[in-house]
Amino acid sequence: MELDERMAIVSAQEELLRFETFTHEDAWELGKIFVAEAMDKDLKIAISIKLMSGLTLFQYSAEGANLSNETWIDRKFRTVLNFEMSTLRYSLWLKQRGTTLVERGLDPTKFVACGGGFPIYVEGVGTVGVAIVSGLTDLRDHEVLVNCISRYIGEDNVPHYPVM
Repeated sequence: MELDERMAIVSAQEELLRFETFTHEDAWELGKIFVAEAMDKDLKIAISIKLMSGLTLFQYSAEGANLSNETWIDRKFRTVLNFEMSTLRYSLWLKQRGTTLVERGLDPTKFVACGGGFPIYVEGVGTVGVAIVSGLTDLRDHEVLVNCISRYIGEDNVPHYPVM
């Protein structure tokens, strides 16, 4: 699959997976869907839902997750915070331009160009938060995000990014 096709899929996911509102209660309910997914599929993941201010509304680490996952969560959060797009889309954006985090002046210990961070976008407001998964391959982290968010908002027609 071509890079432009991959970018179109991720962009469509971000367009479709938008919220009408997003409250602390929504973070709790969405977080419970992530936890159920982790338990049902025995995923050794860490999950975090944060506001753009950095306030953590929900966090969970499945058995087998570790401190390294929290480091990845922080890097994924900073990337979405700064660019208001999923970390996978930012990774593809860099590839389209033939550049890297370092060439863009970003510290790779603070930012990351891979899947696993997804913007929480509220219609009429903009990006208000970030949902983050860490512990699988970056494409599978992204897939968990898309599956759980689409389940929560009831959007069934979300295109799926190829996971190898």
